[in-house]
Amino acid sequence: MMMSGAAPLAKTDVDRFYEKFKIDSTIFKFHQGYGLTESSPVAFIEHGQKYSSIGKNIASCQARLVDITTQQDIDTVGQTGELWLKGPHIMKGYLDDEASTKNTINEDGWLKTGDIAYFDEDFDFYITDRLKELIKVKGFQVPPAELEALLRMHPDVEEAGVIGIPHARHGEVPKAFVVTNKGKKPTEDDIKNFVKGKVSDYKQLEGGVTFVDEIPKNPSGKILRTKLKQMHKS
Repeated sequence: MMMSGAAPLAKTDVDRFYEKFKIDSTIFKFHQGYGLTESSPVAFIEHGQKYSSIGKNIASCQARLVDITTQQDIDTVGQTGELWLKGPHIMKGYLDDEASTKNTINEDGWLKTGDIAYFDEDFDFYITDRLKELIKVKGFQVPPAELEALLRMHPDVEEAGVIGIPHARHGEVPKAFVVTNKGKKPTEDDIKNFVKGKVSDYKQLEGGVTFVDEIPKNPSGKILRTKLKQMHKS
């Protein structure tokens, strides 16, 4: 059994793992969980059936999705919103920081996770990205993790990181940083053309593609987008 957390797990990554290590997927299962320090920490768990899902909330945990614009509850399959949690395992607040506590936990005790999610017809939940990391293109919201998972499907790509960069007309546009597989040398146009037709027009890599030796990550494996933005500026 393999447990995954810290960042959204794409099915493409699971498939690549099984292919690389020649492991029987019917015996060796991936389980994805979800939680925060503020939720003590586990809030969701998936039992090896839907690899890209975090599954269902645990028995003591209430969950809801809230539209980030209207602040209304979402009850539609596949529609994304901010995930809110409530239960006895949720923290009381941040020590000596009342302002941050009020910004994170509302008056009814709901913890605003800052994570964007949706649920399927079985009410299994999926995390798409962090609210603060969404790329805002012409009023549309683009999750970087969606493009990163797509880029990793390219046969010449080992790893990818995506950020939003300023654009005079569109507000922001996606830009990709790509690590290629050993011996492979795709061009910027190769990568851009791979994305075309697979996602909406506003999700295209209008910010360009930069090839790098590695994608900066923290110890838990989360992409350090702040460093990617610094790399773009330099």
